[in-house]
Amino acid sequence: MRDSSPLSRRAALGLAAAVPLAAATAAAVPASAATAATVVGGERLGRPGVQVSGASGLPRKLTARSWLVADHESGEILASYDAHTRLAPASTLKMLFADTVLKKFDRAERYTVTDADLADIPAGSSLVGVKPGLTYTVEQLWLGVFLRSGNDAVHVLSHMYGGVAETVAAMQAKAGDLQALDTHVVSPDGFDHKGQLSSAYDLTLFARHGLGDADFRSYCATKTADFPAGGKKTFQIQNTDRLLTGAWGVRTYDGLIGVKNGYTSHAGNTFTGAATRGGRTLLVTVMHPRSGGSGVYEETAVLLDWGFKWAGRAKSVGTLVDPVSEGGAAATPTRKAVKGAAGAPAPAGQAHSAWGMVGGAGGAVALLAGGAFALRRRRRAVADDDSDASGRHRA
Repeated sequence: MRDSSPLSRRAALGLAAAVPLAAATAAAVPASAATAATVVGGERLGRPGVQVSGASGLPRKLTARSWLVADHESGEILASYDAHTRLAPASTLKMLFADTVLKKFDRAERYTVTDADLADIPAGSSLVGVKPGLTYTVEQLWLGVFLRSGNDAVHVLSHMYGGVAETVAAMQAKAGDLQALDTHVVSPDGFDHKGQLSSAYDLTLFARHGLGDADFRSYCATKTADFPAGGKKTFQIQNTDRLLTGAWGVRTYDGLIGVKNGYTSHAGNTFTGAATRGGRTLLVTVMHPRSGGSGVYEETAVLLDWGFKWAGRAKSVGTLVDPVSEGGAAATPTRKAVKGAAGAPAPAGQAHSAWGMVGGAGGAVALLAGGAFALRRRRRAVADDDSDASGRHRA
């Protein structure tokens, strides 16, 4: 059954199964605001500021509002900064979309797109160029998702899955299984919608889980692909991950294997990257750096450099937990209310962005603390991910 109804109805249907998140204020509320909370991944991840042990030399000019460095194999977190603060995720949320939907269809399956499949794409979305009446393979649609962050490809796959509402509900359930309890899903594409939030911790969980799948790993590592244009014609699409392609003057990162970038006018820039060196794979998530353009990639690169230098010597400050369905011990969240609190001052060498994003209490308290979201009115959104060096939308 297809669902092409307005977002408000879709959101209501899709979120009916989700437990309400805690009320959020216009200023970020750090994880430490939740008193006596069970913090997913470890108690230190609920503290404000930089968390690191047994290592030094963290980059001094980081401006991200939240970041995390972790070992892919062991799940050990080498360092973090406000890892559970809830922020708008932009298209990095597409990692959860892929975790949820990717294995539902064979990559060789063919599908003819209808007008209804494209009717509910948010205005201003990044698009790969899916056209009604054309037939695409599932593989081509996923390349459109991973390379161009195409919301048109996301919505086609969502309709194939059963509708946008069904996809949103499934993504929320998947987030619960992954123990990504800071995440609240409103749309499958990550576009700016009131109440759509995640955290550096959760995005890293999504990436780690996804990279365990060969198709996910292949798609996020693809630099260019030919995309159908009708008949026998094609056009080339390029991955918008600048650390992978070197676009806009960004130096490619040696050993990079993905994963997903994001940009909207509300969220700013977000990125989760993974790289392998010397047989070790590290994950880094950076959310909302002050600098636009390529800043999110530059901060990711220096954190990866630091991680490879100190991996094996830095003491773990937390853990990327395993999914409940794969034997992970389920977190026991608190039912205590979240106290709204101003963020702690940035430590030396760590500058806070002054963006008015919505944060929140980290970890498991996110799903069980009652209340409605109080997000500021959403600014007019521009296309996700597809911006040039100045941050403007590039069609």
